[in-house]
Amino acid sequence: MPVLVITGTGTEVGKTVTTAAVAAAALAAGRSVAVLKAAQTGVGPGERGDAEEVARLAGAVTATELARYPEPLAPGTAARRAGLAPVRPYEVAEAAAKLAAEHDLVLVEGAGGLLVRFDAAGGTLADAARLLEAPVLVVASAGLGTLNTTELTARELRFRAIELLGVVIGSWPGSADLAARCNLADLPEVAGAPLLGALPAGAGALPPPDFRRAAPTWLSPRLAGTWDAASFHTHEAPPAGHA
Repeated sequence: MPVLVITGTGTEVGKTVTTAAVAAAALAAGRSVAVLKAAQTGVGPGERGDAEEVARLAGAVTATELARYPEPLAPGTAARRAGLAPVRPYEVAEAAAKLAAEHDLVLVEGAGGLLVRFDAAGGTLADAARLLEAPVLVVASAGLGTLNTTELTARELRFRAIELLGVVIGSWPGSADLAARCNLADLPEVAGAPLLGALPAGAGALPPPDFRRAAPTWLSPRLAGTWDAASFHTHEAPPAGHA
């Protein structure tokens, strides 16, 4: 798995922090890591983008972004409004392949969800993943509403014959409600892929050394971690009679 594409079921689901955790776990396992942000929006010149945030949290990664647009919009819209060239899926694939020649693992982080448009032609992160023949990791929210968006994302990946590696919950609350606890069993069922981790809420606010030490405990062995889905589910299981 030299390239892993990371997408979310929407915005603000913990995609960047999850990318940082995957990078940190891989680094701890002795792998060299590059992070590629396909299109950074809503960040001005000199401000820290998502790839740089991953490097801050995870450590010694090669951080690259292909394009930056100032307004917090879908990349295609942001590019058009800024009068700047859009990112094309083939450019994402070419950049990732070049990084993969020099690193053990390349993490390609999208913007928003899987089908957010990069350009006027409708190019998306899914198109880049298909060109790369790379698996996709889906970051989902924990609570009510996540089953629908996760299943829609998983169905689109299957329709395009793209491998869905699994699902990670981007922010697990300290006191989970009934919906979130039930979703631990339901998420892998609707996704048709395993649950590969759960990051605690506020993980991105940890000091980087603490983040790096803890990251492997949030992710399954498939992502170079030690997290166990069955044990986590047992600990967080819903009350009897509400399973």
